[in-house]
Amino acid sequence: MKPPKPSENSEPDLAQELEEVEQWLRSLQERYHQVQRDQQQKAEWQEKLQQLQDNQDWTAEVKSEIQRIQQQLLMLETNLESQLFSWTSLKRPFWQIIRFGGLGVVIGWLLRSCVGE
Repeated sequence: MKPPKPSENSEPDLAQELEEVEQWLRSLQERYHQVQRDQQQKAEWQEKLQQLQDNQDWTAEVKSEIQRIQQQLLMLETNLESQLFSWTSLKRPFWQIIRFGGLGVVIGWLLRSCVGE
């Protein structure tokens, strides 16, 4: 049995797919580095917040600084969570669930109609 002849279009398709994979890998690396920077910044903010809270001399300036740090921490946590879960990362599993779940319902209906209930 002979292997199929490659068509003229297969080489550009392969090059395009490789380019898409490289772009995806670059975006994944960028996101990874951003998460690392955010986690490092979060640790620094938490350490500073702890130092301020340990200080017994709470002036209005210290209280406002504590509130500002808490807001920054909240923004960082939200940013980290949003980077981990995005629609693009959930798109494929979502459509697979829809496809196979729908297929299961159809098969169930067919089996039920065959049984005669």
